This record gives sequence, structure tokens and C-alpha cells, in this order.
Amino acid sequence: MSCPANSFSYNGSHCACAVGYLQNRTSHACVLFTANSTISTDGGVSDDSFAFGIPQSIFSFDSIKKFTQSQAVFLEATLVLLLSWFVFCLFLRCTKVGNDGRSIWFRLRWWVSRLDVCFATRHWLDDQKMVKKRKTELGGMFSTASWILFIGLFAALLYQIITKRSIEIHNVRASNAPDLALFNNDLEFNITTISSMSCSNLRDLGTLVTGNPGFIDYRVVPLSKFGNYSCQNTSGGPRITLRCNNCQPIQDNMYISWQFTDLPDNPAAAVGFQFNLTTRSHANKRHLSFVSGTLKNASTLDDRPVTFRGSNTNILKFSLFPRIYHNLHDLRLIQPLFHAFVPGSFFNDTSQLQASLQRPKDGILNTTLYINFLSDYIVEIDKQNIMGPVSFLADLGGLYCISIGIFFYLLVQCEFRIKKLRNEDSVLRTIRNRRKAQDHWDKLRKYVMYTWNCKALDDYYESTNNRSGCTGCSTQSIHRSGTSQKRMHREADTISFNRKLSLHNKKTVVQECLDTVGDVEFYTSGTRVNPPESSSHSGAGVGPHLQSELLASTRNGKQQGVASCEQDSSLPKASSLTNDDIIPPPPSLELKDPAEMDMSDVQKNLKSLYEYNVMLREKLVEAQSLFHSLATTSSTEVQT
Repeated sequence: MSCPANSFSYNGSHCACAVGYLQNRTSHACVLFTANSTISTDGGVSDDSFAFGIPQSIFSFDSIKKFTQSQAVFLEATLVLLLSWFVFCLFLRCTKVGNDGRSIWFRLRWWVSRLDVCFATRHWLDDQKMVKKRKTELGGMFSTASWILFIGLFAALLYQIITKRSIEIHNVRASNAPDLALFNNDLEFNITTISSMSCSNLRDLGTLVTGNPGFIDYRVVPLSKFGNYSCQNTSGGPRITLRCNNCQPIQDNMYISWQFTDLPDNPAAAVGFQFNLTTRSHANKRHLSFVSGTLKNASTLDDRPVTFRGSNTNILKFSLFPRIYHNLHDLRLIQPLFHAFVPGSFFNDTSQLQASLQRPKDGILNTTLYINFLSDYIVEIDKQNIMGPVSFLADLGGLYCISIGIFFYLLVQCEFRIKKLRNEDSVLRTIRNRRKAQDHWDKLRKYVMYTWNCKALDDYYESTNNRSGCTGCSTQSIHRSGTSQKRMHREADTISFNRKLSLHNKKTVVQECLDTVGDVEFYTSGTRVNPPESSSHSGAGVGPHLQSELLASTRNGKQQGVASCEQDSSLPKASSLTNDDIIPPPPSLELKDPAEMDMSDVQKNLKSLYEYNVMLREKLVEAQSLFHSLATTSSTEVQT
């Protein structure tokens, strides 16, 4: 007779699987039994998801533990962020910011300095220096690093509060009969013999032994007094189920035994045992306690496959002890625990198993369930919060002090040892002020060109022969005889709004405009008078047509002057001048250092130029009225 793989024949016409192999009922092949032999139990009280009651909370803190197994995850992430931030700041320090303040590297370094919110008033100060707020790039780097460290430590603290917000306190006290009488639990014992047998092999199940053999409390009673029992065929083998609903306090020691015998083509042999013990309160079926596991071999130190068979009994020892959960409305629950496994007869060699199958006296598999009820003591369980508001604030303050203190020490050491870092904020401010002043100056220059239609000034004059401080102006000539007026057309020039004048050229233009206004030349009867002479003999008798526009703008050290001067060559020279008729020179503009200029200085210069223009207009009106009176007098004399 041929047998499947991993099997052997015995008694000439029968086949059996080798040691540690289990016959598959569908394919009739022998497969190695490789189940996990870990014993699992609950940590206290578990929620029964199949029981009717209050639904479980949607959010569970256990889901957080799946993603963050420990505080090291937060600390490692904080360290990575700190190193990345320091590398980024070191890279920015290696870049060139330039002098115009418009590069992207300058803007990044400037905004890093703006992040100095923790050490703005803690920078290096010389002796007797007033403390003021200064934001430096080094302070911004360390301030951000301190916040990164604080947030990382705070996240680790929150994780500790969530996972270890309370501790479970166990109190053991001696029990008495009234206390044990209140423990009414539903008990269920499931013992599966992993084999190819069925419930037809089962024998002698129905006896319960209580007490210790040989003592006066030894009793043998029917198993039906303890509860219901049954056998069920499963894919893993026959399962023995014992149920006791609303069990009263049981004896300290109980023994329940059964055995499997040989059947034709179905020997009494097993490769392991699987158990599952569950207890729950009869009044509150939501909570339960359990213990489950799988036993594969005779020794926990040797994981070799074995086959159990023989007259010696396999003993599965379990312990039950009462618990009172005060944090769950005084829930009284019996906690099951797996204590030990005492193996009976087993074989780890195929030849020995083959010989045992051929002996009729070995055709039995005995199993005993030993239950030890530890009723001498009762364990009282309660939970106590270890994190209150005061301790939380204390921990939070400690983390903040540590985060600030570490980087403040590094800041002090860096500024003490590297003098260049003490005043690095002034360098960035100077570059930024220069850029802002240039932007404001360009805005003011465009406004002046739009408003007064003046031509733009060149950075460098194209020709030294055509240098002049008066551009973009129109000239009018007035004749004494009242002839037609001639207007010179304005030169068509293109205004460039993006042109930037250097500070030296702008000062030169303003000075030339002032000199030109002061050296206005008057012509009398076609004769040209020298500038000094004209400045001292211009009076009421002379009525020049003088139109002057002197526009001065100052913002952060940027000056630009545009003067327009027109003179008439056909006006007569006055015979006599008084001191009141002398036209004063133009007012001097207050030119300060670019870093000291502000908008008030610009307004002050514009106001002085406006007043000077008003005075020139009054002089022009007086001169014009004088011309009219002279013309009237001369015409009267001619008529007479």
C-alpha cells in the first residue's frame, strides 16, 4: 500500500503522518504544523466588540501608538529639523548679499534676521551702552532653532501625556465569603486538540473533580453541575467547550479530564493543543478577560515537532483570581491566566511513533484541564492621573527654559569670540536703507517728471560744452512796442523712468542750477551786463521776465535739482535801484548725509524754494507794472 508524502504505514494496511505532521482533511496530504506558540492575554479589561452596549469611541489613543512607538520618533525628527536649519543658515552666510540690497540672498538673510524674537535685547553691548532691540542674523538663526527644539520637546511631552497620562494601581487585600459571593461571571473554556481526529474519538467526558486528592475536600461530581459541555468538530480537530453562566464561587481546585481512543484509520494522536479561556461579568457583558495560546511540543526550550500519544495525561494548568475594577464602576471580573503545561506521552521520532501505533495499549490520548481558583486574595484596580495642570505647566516651563538657555549660551559665546558678529545688524540695515532710499528717490523723481514735465537727468553728461542746470523750460520774449510775442518750442525729449543718477552727479546738478539762478544775465538796449553787475543793479526800474523753476527733492541722501531759467534780451536797464528792489540769491538747500536725510528735510527745501518763487513773481509783477507806467508816460510826452 502506498502512503502520501511525509507519512508511513503501520499494521500493513494503514497510513499515518510523520511526527509533527497533520493530515489535511480535503487533500489527504500530511503538512507540518507550524502555528505560533505565543501565549496571549489581555492587559486587564478588554472591550467585546460583539457585545451589545455603549459603542466604542471613534478616536482611540492606541491608533497613535501605531504611528509613534516612542518619544524617540519626535526627538529624531527635531534633530533632523535643527540640522537642516543650521545647514540652510550656513549656506546663506556663504552667499554674497551685494550693495544694492536687491538680490534674493540678501532678502533671505534679512528675513532670517527678522526672526530674532527671542534674543533681540540680549546681544553684545559695550560698557555703559543703552540696551535696545537689535535683530541680527545670528540671533534669528538661534531663535528659530530654539523654537524648533521647544516644539519637538513639547510634542514628546504631549505623547507622554497621551500614552502615560494615568497609571494603574493594584491593591491586594484578603478576601472573605461575602466578597467572593458578589463575583458572578460567565466562564467559557475552549480546548482544541490539534489532530486529524473527530468527536467520535472522544471518551469519558462528564466528570468534575474538586478539591485535592487525598484531602477531606475531595469531591467527584457530574460535570453538568458546573455547566454545559459539548464537542465540536473543527478544521483543526475536536474542540471541547465548557460554559458556565452566572457561576457562583467555585472551589479552589478543579479537574476535568477526557480521552481520545483509536478508531480504524483514525489513531488517537495530536500534534498540539489550542486553548481560549474567556470570562465576563454577568451583569455587564461589555468587558471581558481572556487568555489564549497554542502548545506545540513538550519543552519551551526545544521547538522540534512532536506527536502526543499514550496513556500519560497531558495537563493544562490555568489560574483564576478575582479582580475589582474601581475605575469601571466597581466591575467584578475573574481574570484567567495560563500557568503551565505538563506534557504526557509524546514521540519525536517517526520509528517510535510507528511502533506505538502498532501497540493497542498505546491507543489513547489523555487530557486534563486543571483550574486553580486563587480565592484567598482580591486584587483591587484603580487608575490615577499622574499629569495634572500644575505639573504640565512646570514641565512646559522647563522645556522652554532649556530651549532658550541652550541657544542663548551659544549666542553669547559666538558674539564674545567673534567680534564681527557683534554689529552685523548695522551692515544689513545700511544696505536695506540704501535700497529703500533709492526706491523712494526713483518714485519722487518720476513724480516730479510727471508733474512738471521736466526732462530726465543723465548719469553722465554726454558733452561738456552743453552743460547746463536748466532743462526742459520754455522762453518768452516781451517787446516794449507791444509787438507779437515769440515762444520757443519745447524740445521733444524722451523721459526715462528707470535712470538712476549717482549721488555725485545729483549734487553737481543742484549746484549748477543754483549758480545759474544766481548769475541771471540782463540785457538793456542790446548791451550785455556782467553777472555781478546785474545782480546789484536789478530794481524797480527794470522789469525782467523771469520764470524760474527750481525743484529739489531729498530722500535718504539722494538729491536732484532741475532749474529752469529764462531771460529777456529786449528789456531796458533801470537808471537807479534801491535796496528793496535787489533780488536776493536763491535759498541754499540743506544737504545732509544720505543716512540722516528724511522726508521732513525734503519738505523743508521744497517750501523754501516755493517761497523764493513767490517772491520772484511779486518782483516780476512790480517790474511789469513799472513798464506799463513808463510806456504810458512816454506816449503822453510824445503827444504833447
